[in-house]
Amino acid sequence: MKPPRILAVVMAGGSGNRMGALTEHRAKPALPFAGAYRLIDVPLSNLHHSGISDVWIMEQYQPKTINDHLSNGRPWDLDRTHGGLRVLPPFSGPPGEGFAEGNADGLVRQSALIDQFAPDLLLVLSADHLYRLDYRDLVQTHQEADAVLTMATARMDGDASNHGVVETDESGRITGFEYKPEEPKTKVVVAEVFLYDWPKLRDILDLLESRHDSLEDYGDHLVPHLVREGMAVEHRIEGYWRDLGTPATYHQAHMDLLDGKALDLGHTEWPMLTDAPHLLPAFIGKGAEITDSLVAPGARIHGRVVHSVIGSGAVVEQGAVVEDSVILERVKVGAGAHVRYAIVDSEADLGGDRSIRGSDLPAVVGSDGEIDT
Repeated sequence: MKPPRILAVVMAGGSGNRMGALTEHRAKPALPFAGAYRLIDVPLSNLHHSGISDVWIMEQYQPKTINDHLSNGRPWDLDRTHGGLRVLPPFSGPPGEGFAEGNADGLVRQSALIDQFAPDLLLVLSADHLYRLDYRDLVQTHQEADAVLTMATARMDGDASNHGVVETDESGRITGFEYKPEEPKTKVVVAEVFLYDWPKLRDILDLLESRHDSLEDYGDHLVPHLVREGMAVEHRIEGYWRDLGTPATYHQAHMDLLDGKALDLGHTEWPMLTDAPHLLPAFIGKGAEITDSLVAPGARIHGRVVHSVIGSGAVVEQGAVVEDSVILERVKVGAGAHVRYAIVDSEADLGGDRSIRGSDLPAVVGSDGEIDT
């Protein structure tokens, strides 16, 4: 059987309002992760290891912060003469001009370009989730089920009400779908990985567009229609998966990494790939104390760091204490400062004797040093 022609589209255009100060000056996919990576590295690394090399990035909010990191796709072997990485910013001039009102609307606006590529399968990915998935397994599930849509799903331990929630039968066909329901019927949620049969989807988009002013997000009109028509199946992610769309989940994913509950980002066969800055190794000063932590290149540690992630170029001065926290790039934690259960944004300067402590949720400190409320 001839292998299908696959086009991957990474949705990287949202403003990330739920992240507060952390996305005021950057797109959410460009947010640092685990000291040495960016959120968008997750889907791009999965694509590389899955052997999918036609990748388009759909941008909208703060696109320069993403483009500065993409490096023409080189870290993921996407800097190719034919195919490879392509960036799709908003544009003026019909058809499809303007800002997308959600990922389904984004597909409608870029449908003419997708038609020119003429894929058999369209793989649509978000850039704010942590997981490892060989997308070729998703393709196999899709083909065996003869589906129009195959969605990667995951079982949540906590509240599922901020996600698309699915019900399935024994065959894996999706029999029920609710978008961010107040009272979820199951704990199985959409993992923001969608594989479509493009020729069939193209006709469905035209049909739905004729019925609605905008298709908005995937859960508003597109997925409900496909589920009602019996065209959607699931592919369950059995390993680690976490939505990184809020400060609480972003912080928890870092704690999971430190506790060995999340992915091995340096896995020999499936490492996370990134455009790493050229920095000296981290400097650990005399008298520094570091326990159960990740310290990125370029950081300088003179104080006490416990169960935390310290970003590149950050400084923890002698007498400073950082516990259960995520410190981003080039942060200065001054002598006498105490940071516990917090996320501190890049460039923040926390003077001596400053005390920052989260309670029910992690405290978020903006780049100006002020706590985000």
